[in-house]
Amino acid sequence: MSLRLSYGTNGFTDHRLPEALAIMAELGYEGVALTLDHQHLDPFAPDLAARVAQTATLLERYGLAVAVETGARYVLDPWRKHEPTFVSEEGAEQRAQLIRVAVDVAADIGADIVHLWSGTLPAGTSDDVAWERLVAGLAPVLEHAESAGVRLAFEPEPGMFVNRLSGVRELRTRLGDPAALVATVDVGHAVVNEEASPADCIRENADLVAHVQIEDMRRGVHEHLEFGEGEVDVPAALRALLDIGYDGLVSVELTRHSHDAPAVAARSLAVLRSALDAAQA
Repeated sequence: MSLRLSYGTNGFTDHRLPEALAIMAELGYEGVALTLDHQHLDPFAPDLAARVAQTATLLERYGLAVAVETGARYVLDPWRKHEPTFVSEEGAEQRAQLIRVAVDVAADIGADIVHLWSGTLPAGTSDDVAWERLVAGLAPVLEHAESAGVRLAFEPEPGMFVNRLSGVRELRTRLGDPAALVATVDVGHAVVNEEASPADCIRENADLVAHVQIEDMRRGVHEHLEFGEGEVDVPAALRALLDIGYDGLVSVELTRHSHDAPAVAARSLAVLRSALDAAQA
C-alpha cells in the first residue's frame, strides 16, 4: 500500500461533517484528517457514541481512511485559543481528557492515529518545568492509547514548546521510547523552522513518521498557504515519503480556507497528484 492523499476537516469548518466527507470522496481523496471540534464530531456534546457510529458508517461508505486530530482552537476554552495544554499552569487535565476521548473515538472509527502537540510555553516557565508537565501529563494518556491500540502522533508546532522533530525525540526519550509515541510531520512547518529540508527531515526520522500534514509555507513564516504560494518542494517531500515506505495519510491542512473549501480541496488534490506522478517518475 502506498501513501494516501487526504484533506483535513479543519479546512471545511463551514460544512457539516457528512457533507465535507462526501465532497472529499467525490473529489477523489482517499482519507480524511478529522479534527474533533464543536462543528465536527464535538467530543463533549451529548450522544457522542451515536455520532461516532454514524461517522464510521460514512467513512466506510466513502472508502475514506482516517486519522483523528486534536488541534481545534477553542474546543476547551472559548476565550483562549488552543488552551489549556499539557504545559499550561492550570487545566492540563482538560487537555489530557480531550486526548483520551480522541483515542476512544479513533478506536471506534477504525483509526490508529491520534495527532497532538505540546502547547505554547507560558511566560516565565522554564524548560525543565515544561518537560516535567508534558511528561507527567502525557504518560497516562499514552498508556490509555497503548491499551486501545492507537498511536499518538506528536506534532512539532512553530511557536510551541516542542517545535522541532528533535523535541519529539527528546520527549520519547524522557518517556522511555514508547512504540506508541510517534511523530506527525508537517511539511510546511519543516520549511518554517527545521534546519533540514522537509525531504531530509522525513528521511532522517523515517522510524517515527506516522502521520503527515502538508501545505505550502515560507521560511520563518507560520502561515498555511495553498500550493504554489510558498517554498515547499512538494514532489521532493512525496518522493521522500515513498523512499521510506510510508503508507499513511498525507493530509492537506488549510485551516483558513474554509470559505472556499471545495475549490481549494480540488486545486490541492490536482497539485498533489501531479507531484506524486513526478515523485514516482
